[in-house]
Amino acid sequence: MSNVAANRTVEGDWWHEPIPENIAFGEGFYCESAQVFRFLKSKAPNAIRFGSHVSVYAGCSFSVGPNGSCRIGDFTLLNGALIMAEDRIDIGSHCLISWNVGIADSDFHPLEPAQRVIDAQALAPFFKNRPARPKLATAPVKISDNVWIGMNAVILKGVTIGENSVVAAGAVVTKSVAPNVVVAGNPAQVVRQL
Repeated sequence: MSNVAANRTVEGDWWHEPIPENIAFGEGFYCESAQVFRFLKSKAPNAIRFGSHVSVYAGCSFSVGPNGSCRIGDFTLLNGALIMAEDRIDIGSHCLISWNVGIADSDFHPLEPAQRVIDAQALAPFFKNRPARPKLATAPVKISDNVWIGMNAVILKGVTIGENSVVAAGAVVTKSVAPNVVVAGNPAQVVRQL
């Protein structure tokens, strides 16, 4: 059972587009609105793959680039999260991901000042001599099973969060997190063992 019909439209959805064909989902998938996939750029099969009984609420946004992919395990809930995958983001089963959580596997802009100038020009849609964007570094993100990420937290590229851990509201996670801990702050630090 799911609220997604055979034609991939979401029951009662105000968004006029169906869920894209390259998104796979398991039994019991709940999606509040197909608009969460409006920034999907990947054409690859299974660009996003949801497990069984995953809940995706309308405040979410999946920005998956042409070479990106995202995998989400069973019974995970995403409520207002922004998932930005240029490479790969894996989220385990039984995870709780709250409002305004940002998970990104890239910085999305270069650090070097001269390269940022080129990037800004490349992103200007009506600039006559648009250059190609500079190459950007990416590193996969892995969120293990049974992780809770509180509202407004940010998970940056290359991070792994160990199973059963909690990321406190507003934390900025720049380095990998061990299993069974609570991290908080900017940059996130361990504040409690579970």
